[in-house]
Amino acid sequence: MVGSVVLSMAPDENFLLVSSNTTGLNKTLIDTESRDAQRVLIASTVTFLVGIIQLVLGALQIGFIVRYLADPLVGGFTTAAAFQVFVSQLKIVLNVSTKNYNGILSIIYTLIEIFERIGTTNIADLVAGLLTIVVCMAVKEINDRFKHKIPIPIPIEVIVTIVATGISYGADLEKKYNAGIVKNIPRGFLPPVPPVVSMFSQMAAAAFSIAVVAYAIAVSVGKVYATKYDYAIDGNQEFIAFGISNVFSGAFSCFVATTALSRTAVQESTGGKTQVAGLISAGIVMIAIVALGKLLEPLQKSVLAAVVIANLKGMFMQVCDVPRLWRQNKVDAMIWVFTCVASIILGLDLGLLAGLVFGLLTVVVRVQFPSWGGLGNVPGTDLYRNVKEYKNVVEPQGVKILQFSSPIFYANIDGLKSSLKSTVGFDAVRVYNKRLKALRKIQKLIKKGKLKATKNGIISDSGVANEAFEPDEDPEESEDLEIPTREIEIQVDWNSELPVKVNVPKVPIHSLIFDFGAVSFLDVVAVRSIRTIVKEFERIDVRVYFASHQDSIVTKLEQCAFFDDNIRKDIFFLTVHDAVLHIKSQIMYKDIQDPIFEKVRIINHIFYDVSTSCKTSTPPKKFLPR
Repeated sequence: MVGSVVLSMAPDENFLLVSSNTTGLNKTLIDTESRDAQRVLIASTVTFLVGIIQLVLGALQIGFIVRYLADPLVGGFTTAAAFQVFVSQLKIVLNVSTKNYNGILSIIYTLIEIFERIGTTNIADLVAGLLTIVVCMAVKEINDRFKHKIPIPIPIEVIVTIVATGISYGADLEKKYNAGIVKNIPRGFLPPVPPVVSMFSQMAAAAFSIAVVAYAIAVSVGKVYATKYDYAIDGNQEFIAFGISNVFSGAFSCFVATTALSRTAVQESTGGKTQVAGLISAGIVMIAIVALGKLLEPLQKSVLAAVVIANLKGMFMQVCDVPRLWRQNKVDAMIWVFTCVASIILGLDLGLLAGLVFGLLTVVVRVQFPSWGGLGNVPGTDLYRNVKEYKNVVEPQGVKILQFSSPIFYANIDGLKSSLKSTVGFDAVRVYNKRLKALRKIQKLIKKGKLKATKNGIISDSGVANEAFEPDEDPEESEDLEIPTREIEIQVDWNSELPVKVNVPKVPIHSLIFDFGAVSFLDVVAVRSIRTIVKEFERIDVRVYFASHQDSIVTKLEQCAFFDDNIRKDIFFLTVHDAVLHIKSQIMYKDIQDPIFEKVRIINHIFYDVSTSCKTSTPPKKFLPR
């Protein structure tokens, strides 16, 4: 990522020189010294700016984004990073030169070019690399199996480096076999150089991306070992630490710092567990830069690359987690695979972003299509469980209980409505419209004199006495009645046969309970929709209750003006069982208050035309109340 910024701001075309030879022909050359100096300045300026951005993000407590780096995402990302490291080291082991690719499909292009030029492989480097890999992995296996018997792990990487350096120097592998060696290692440190502030505007966007990706890589690798060794990571502390490091090192022509996947694996596998190991590593590097660089110049690059590859084994073994994840949670397995593939194809920066977006998308999908179900009572207890998952649970008579296991917001409100229809078995709006249509036809019959209405809600044929009980007054004329339905206090048992040809859906319940125990929040759209649902059920004589809700839910409802004279707080209960007991007590109270209900269970009667009734000599039809 730094390289792409450097190449875009300091391309070779900006450093072309034209020279003339003895034949008079002009030749175009590149001023490599000026180019490299400018590129170093750009890289150090990017490093300084990245450090400032990371410090600001840490000060603003943006480290919370570490929470979105889920373990499956981290596993896929670090495995892809390990694969990228493997490809970069593979060409060194083979001593095959390739172009430097950046961006999308860079790993694929590099692999293609490696295999196209595999015929130029240097056998000496290949043999040295393979031997190093075998020896390192074998000794590491010994360290793991006998770690309780060996007081100190065998530092095989150091041993291999020393032995390989001696062999390369003694056999003169560079001259005899054209092996790739480290060669010249500059000594000392460059003097501090201030960053070019005027470049900040050109590299600000790229620096921000680098700051976030560098942090993500560090935290991802850190979480792998935090899980392994059981400790926690402070995201803000990591931001500030890397920020200070990059601001300081940016003044000394250093590169952007982040966690080195391969070197971290080497240090962990050799037994390093604390900051002391980092201090020792830094001290050895400083000694090598100042004094020991000359001794390492004969070392083959393939040996160093092989050491890195051998220590990537732990990262590659994360692939074995995929089958286990698939058995436990298919969505997590998909996140792992998607992040890994995206990071390999798109590069680590875009791959990480794609993995984050995909992970958040799976959360949205799971919230948008949550689990739900109707509940029933476990006999003899106050427990309520899903009627589809438990055999012996019993639904209270005339009551439906819906459990919706998700926050309710604009994206899943349709899911709540569809789950409600499936639970109660009817559409409240359709029922209401059908009842209106039936009542309009009944009114027409009343106006024509075929049906009669009285003040106490009785509907009977004109001139026919009610057999259930005698009316207190004479039937009143109904010619002036408007559509009425509820205004004229006509009550009809909608679950019985009607005197009009309208197919009105049956409503077998009188109460509906929402179990909101798993609902953590509501948005404005959800509040409005729930208010509409309550009104739709209330107008078809189904009372709606809410149970097991959190206090924040009621607060949100108050803020959104959910309550009024018709919708009050007395429909909210602490538990589902409290709501069920309240409903049962209300039904018992109504039964006690109406003695006629026990004897005749009749409030309204609708009779067909008298002539029809007399001809058939059949008793008139009765329409019972709910």
